[in-house]
Amino acid sequence: MLYVWFVIAGAFAGVCAGLFGVGGGMIIVPVLVWIFTAYHFSPEVVTHLAIGTSLATIIVTSISSLTAHNKRGGVRWDIWRNMALGLVIGSLIGAGVADAIDGDVLQAIIGVGALLISFRMLFFSNKEQPSKPLPPIGIQFGAGASIGLASSIFGIGGGSLTVPFLNWVGLSMKQSIGTAAACGLPIALAGAVGFAWFGKDMMNLPDGTIGFVHITGFLFISAASFITAKVGAKLAHQLPALMLKRAFGILLLFAGGQLLLSGVGVL
Repeated sequence: MLYVWFVIAGAFAGVCAGLFGVGGGMIIVPVLVWIFTAYHFSPEVVTHLAIGTSLATIIVTSISSLTAHNKRGGVRWDIWRNMALGLVIGSLIGAGVADAIDGDVLQAIIGVGALLISFRMLFFSNKEQPSKPLPPIGIQFGAGASIGLASSIFGIGGGSLTVPFLNWVGLSMKQSIGTAAACGLPIALAGAVGFAWFGKDMMNLPDGTIGFVHITGFLFISAASFITAKVGAKLAHQLPALMLKRAFGILLLFAGGQLLLSGVGVL
């Protein structure tokens, strides 16, 4: 039954990844926290294991999502190149920061972050400005580092942060989503390596893990999400931009609320 839950989580996360340009982490992390808790994994490692496993699955999901978006002209590779190194550096630092934070506190922090982003997407709307000049390369690099840092701590591909940033600097919603999907790859690679490294000497980890990465969970979730991410990417290029924003905000509202309540001990 554990494997069935992994597949269900991966399938849903994959659709969200393709549809919203996220890596699926905002779905996978809460689900894995619930699964690992239900199967009586040590509370000391549940949140970190969920985050590390989530980042590992996003490697596969982001590849599937970005290739689908790229075929439709949805990836701005010039912006991706300016942000990529910052994303990697920030992700590696973020993994080290997350390792030093208590699991329940980390859940609450992730929940608050998701809620803030959801409120912005639901109640504040940027008009698309395709003629707006891009910010200097230094600002794009700095944004990448900040997004990578936060994303690695939260166990996400960064789409919930990258999409609003790219939309703000003038990209259309569809290009913001496609480029965010591509940005998820360096975040996930660096973050997963960091969590595997920082968790290698951790006690109370279950069998079948490499640091804070659950190998079976990674394989089953990745297989399901790789397939369904292409479905989500196709839908993203067919649905209205405002609908995408609102749906994205509602998704983060539920995920963030669950994590916050769980972190403070209400759930």
